[in-house]
Amino acid sequence: MTKFTDLNLNAKVLKAIDEAGYESPTPIQAGAIPPALEGRDVLGIAQTGTGKTASFTLPMLSLLARGRARARMPRSLVLCPTRELAAQVAENFDTYSKHLKLTKALLIGGVSFKEQDKLIDKGVDVLIATPGRLLDHFERGKLILSDVKVMVVDEADRMLDMGFIPDIERIFGLTPFTRQTLFFSATMAPEIERITNTFLSNPERIEVARQATTSENIEQGVVMFKGSRKDREASEKRKLLRLLIDAEGEKCTNAIIFCNRKMDVDIVAKSLKKYGYDAAPIHGDLDQSQRTRTLEGFRGGELRFLVASDVAARGLDVPSVSHVFNFDVPSHAEDYVHRIGRTGRAGRDGKAIMICQPRDEKNFEDVERLVQKEIPRIENPLGKAKPAEETSDAPAKSDDKPKRTRSRSRKADKPVEAPAEGKQPQAEKAEAKVDAKTDDKAQPEKAEAAQDERKSGRGNKDEKKSRGGRGRGDKRGGNDNRVVGLGDHTPDFIGLSFRERI
Repeated sequence: MTKFTDLNLNAKVLKAIDEAGYESPTPIQAGAIPPALEGRDVLGIAQTGTGKTASFTLPMLSLLARGRARARMPRSLVLCPTRELAAQVAENFDTYSKHLKLTKALLIGGVSFKEQDKLIDKGVDVLIATPGRLLDHFERGKLILSDVKVMVVDEADRMLDMGFIPDIERIFGLTPFTRQTLFFSATMAPEIERITNTFLSNPERIEVARQATTSENIEQGVVMFKGSRKDREASEKRKLLRLLIDAEGEKCTNAIIFCNRKMDVDIVAKSLKKYGYDAAPIHGDLDQSQRTRTLEGFRGGELRFLVASDVAARGLDVPSVSHVFNFDVPSHAEDYVHRIGRTGRAGRDGKAIMICQPRDEKNFEDVERLVQKEIPRIENPLGKAKPAEETSDAPAKSDDKPKRTRSRSRKADKPVEAPAEGKQPQAEKAEAKVDAKTDDKAQPEKAEAAQDERKSGRGNKDEKKSRGGRGRGDKRGGNDNRVVGLGDHTPDFIGLSFRERI
C-alpha cells in the first residue's frame, strides 16, 4: 500500500501529515500528487468526499516551500465556488503548513476589503478566493496576478452551475501562460471539458471513480409523496420530514437537510425548531458571520440539524454526518451526488433519504439516470395518517377546519340551511309586495279617482311618489300599477280623436 512517505513530499509537510494522523493517501491523492510535484497540469475527477483538497494542497506546499512572495503578487491561486469551500481549503493549508513559513490570504464576500487589502499588501504565498471577490480586488488595483506559478480550480462543475465560468476564463487570461494548473471536479460536463482543453496543457488525467457515482457505503432511499390537498401540501411535506427523522431514531446523530430554494430553507428550519428539533438555516443571503457561527456549531456537535441550500453542498467537511435528507429533488442531477456526499465520508456509513413529489418525477428520473441505479423506494409514513387533522404544522391549523366546513355548506347544505337564515329579509320584502298589491286591488275607487284627476290635468303628487317608490323598489316583482307605455292612462284628447274617426 502506498504511503505519504513514498510521494516525495517536503519533509516538513510530511511531518504535519503525520501529526494530523494520516498515513496512507486516498486514490485521488496517490494519483494526483506525483505529477503535480513534477510540474505537470493535472485533471482530477473524483466523487466528493475522496480527499481532493489534499490532492492539490500537499504538492502546492512542497513546491512553494522555497521562495518569497512580493507585495500584491501572490505565488499561487486557489479558486473555490463558495465561501464555505474556500474556508475549508484555508483550514487545510493551516494544518499542513504549520512547519513552513508560508503566508496565505482568504478573499471571500462578507469580509471587509480593508482587512484583506492589508494581507495582500504584505505579500502572500497562497491566495484562496472566490471568483467574484478576486476580480473585485483586481479591478480596484489591489492585486497583480502576473507572478502566479500554480493555479488551482476546485469544484469546477459547481463553478459552472453558479455561472462563474466567464469569470474563470477571465482569471485564466490574467495569469501567466507558463503557470501550472490543477483542475478538480466531481463531474465533467461538456462546458468543463471545453475549458480544460483550452487552458490545460497535456494534463495528467486521474479518474478514480466513474463520473457522478455515489459512494457504496451510503444507503439511499426515496419517499414518493403526494399531498392530500394543494393548500395543505407544504405542511404535510414538513410533517413527512419529521416522521422520517423520528423513524431513524438514535441512528440519526446529526443531519443536513437540503432545500432547493432559500425561502424553503428558512421555513423548514423554523418548522423544525417549532416542534423541538435543534435546527438552524444556512444559505447565501445570510451574513458571513452568521453562516460561520452556524457551521461551527454544526461541526462542534452543538447543532443537530443543518437546513441548507446548495451553498453547503460543496465544501462542508464534517466527517461524522450520519444522514442527508433531500427535502426537494435537486433541479440538477449532479447536485444529488454532491448533496449525499456530505455523509458517508472517510469510510464511514451514511444514509440519504429524498422526498419526491409528482412534479419532481422528471428530475428524479434524471438523478437515477446519472447515478445509473434505481434508488430504493421507502414506504410513506403518512400513508395511514388523516391529512385534514394531523398533517398541518402551521399556526393556523385550527382555522382551516371552519373554512372547509363553510365551503362544503355552500355546496351541500344550501337548499336546507341557507334559506332559513340568509334569505329571511328577502322573504319579508316579498310579503310586503303582496300586501301592497292587495291594497291596490281593494281600493278601485281611489284608482278611478286618480285617473279622473289625470284626465282633467290635475296630478296627484302623493300618488306619483308612491307609485315611483314601488316601481324603483320592486325590481323583481310584477307591480300591477306600473305604467307600461300609455296603458290605461291615455290622455282624453287622443281618445276623442279615435272615436271621431270611427
